[in-house]
Amino acid sequence: MGAGKTTIGRRVADALGLPFFDLDHVIEERNGATVALIFELEGEIGFRKRESDALKELSAHHGIVLATGGGAVLDADNRNLLTQHGFVVWLRASVDQQLARLARDRKRPLLAAPDRRERLEQLAIVRNPLYAGIADLALQPDSECVPQAARELVLELEQHWQRDESESLIHLGVHR
Repeated sequence: MGAGKTTIGRRVADALGLPFFDLDHVIEERNGATVALIFELEGEIGFRKRESDALKELSAHHGIVLATGGGAVLDADNRNLLTQHGFVVWLRASVDQQLARLARDRKRPLLAAPDRRERLEQLAIVRNPLYAGIADLALQPDSECVPQAARELVLELEQHWQRDESESLIHLGVHR
């Protein structure tokens, strides 16, 4: 959340000549509703079910870059899909970076809390070990500049990622 996964993911996909998908956008397009509305009507459980269904379908594709929300790793089946079918990149952002980037954003249901910093820290406590357990590459871009961060990631991928038919996607998982 607020780490630049969509923006960086698009640039990385362009640099590698691969199609890009943002899992939240795919869910919204398929359901004709925003993530916030799905959360409001169905709660987090309903959203996570839709997220898992979309991830299952997208993980069957070969040669894509996929940005998921930070919560996609909460489900063990999702983690298995990502590790079995992709090269998982964990983009790390500090809570301070997230707060700065999300200062004006009021659309994220999980940030609808009195203390956003505390909420982001709580999410990190749960999610960071899950990402650490599945990440093929963890990267905390040195630069706040999105083009530079994307270039850094492409360089890292060129060193660490081998394209083959067994890996259908590059998953950009983002959290602190």
